[in-house]
Amino acid sequence: MTKYAMLINLDTCVGCNACMAACAMENQTPVWNPDKFRTYVYDEEIEVGDKILRQFFPKLCNHCDNPPCVSVCPTGATWKEANGIVRVNPEICMGCQACAMACPYDARYGADPEDISYGEAYYGKDFLKRTVPSIDKCDFCYERLQEGLQPACVETCVAHSRIFGDLDNPDDLVTKVVATGKAQGLLTELGTGPNVYYVHKIPEELL
Repeated sequence: MTKYAMLINLDTCVGCNACMAACAMENQTPVWNPDKFRTYVYDEEIEVGDKILRQFFPKLCNHCDNPPCVSVCPTGATWKEANGIVRVNPEICMGCQACAMACPYDARYGADPEDISYGEAYYGKDFLKRTVPSIDKCDFCYERLQEGLQPACVETCVAHSRIFGDLDNPDDLVTKVVATGKAQGLLTELGTGPNVYYVHKIPEELL
């Protein structure tokens, strides 16, 4: 069995936003709207002793073990694959945004008719992937995975901050780091079981 997960090394992320650009081009997200994205890198200030440092914090869909977005979807447009990836079928999505409201990670946005129109002009009508309005979100670049490729954000990360792997493979680096307990998910107290993990430093003995 396969259970996909992503590990993000916060110590090496340089905030270059290459991941966002790669995601936008691969998945044709509405780049003309800064509030609509599949992955985003937040630029935060943190206090370390008497210093104020910048911390880049990438966020995306967490592909939860217990995804609240799935349970509230009235049409079944949102579902979870056996490999752990939470997906959306735009053909049966009614755009009610119940899933977006249920998601504690703010990882979904609505692609509306205007986005479709802009998309035709921006990406080209003959190449447009999204042809109907619906909710959109990260799906770990599902089509790329089917071709044996890494998610676009992982492949383009210049600092190798994003690592994609299979938690059911004991030899996978992601699995090994998660097993140390040093990698943490977001809002785990909600019981969602996120499968995007963050670590400040990967133990050298695991590299």
